[in-house]
Amino acid sequence: MATRAAPLNAFVLHHYDWSETSLILDVFTREQGRIAVAAKGAKRPYSQFRSVLLPFQRILMSLGRTPAGESEVHNLRGAEWAGGAPMLSGAALFSGFYLNELLMKLLARQDPHPALFDAYVATLPQLAGDDDPRAQAALRAFELTLLREIGLLPDLSVVTLTQQPVQPRGVYDLHPEAGVVANGDGGVTGATLLALQAAQDAGQHERLSAVCGTALVPLKLTLRNLLHYHLGSPLLRTRQVMLDVQKLIEP
Repeated sequence: MATRAAPLNAFVLHHYDWSETSLILDVFTREQGRIAVAAKGAKRPYSQFRSVLLPFQRILMSLGRTPAGESEVHNLRGAEWAGGAPMLSGAALFSGFYLNELLMKLLARQDPHPALFDAYVATLPQLAGDDDPRAQAALRAFELTLLREIGLLPDLSVVTLTQQPVQPRGVYDLHPEAGVVANGDGGVTGATLLALQAAQDAGQHERLSAVCGTALVPLKLTLRNLLHYHLGSPLLRTRQVMLDVQKLIEP
């Protein structure tokens, strides 16, 4: 007798209408990575899924057989809330959707990254509240973890082309094709790069976030350029919406 697979730890990144009553979910799981899931009847008023399949809420998800002809789409059998931080609101909501958009655009399907999932779990609570520097540091730490997990972040302790050690008093930039390069015109200090590398090597996300908090401005500019290059687009949809909202509320 076949045993049922253990439920997956998951977050819903996005959903799409599949029919008048059903949804296709883009889901980030710890065990299987990013997957597509068909939630039949999820839009019905009495569906048990309506109050569970929410963004930024950790759920335990059970999957059944895949629908006929949809080999890459799993069939949702059950889902229950697994606890977590309160729902995000305001600026934190935009930041959360920004994380989701990064995952959807950069993370391949069926490619598990448990460390990245854990970083996502740790980042969401840091986005809530009125502490913007804390939230910005958390975003930078997540971006670094994502880039490292998918193989797009160079070793921050060496100059990529020469393989010479990064000097604490030096100033460097992260070039999409050349990696870590010396940049006398401004950038991230060598001391910061070395601290970031050490935190990542140790798998200490809170430490990584703390280091990011010491260099928010240069890291934001550097990582934005790096991400835009690999995304192939100058502006994410989430960021564009956030900019449009800011224009509406500014006097």
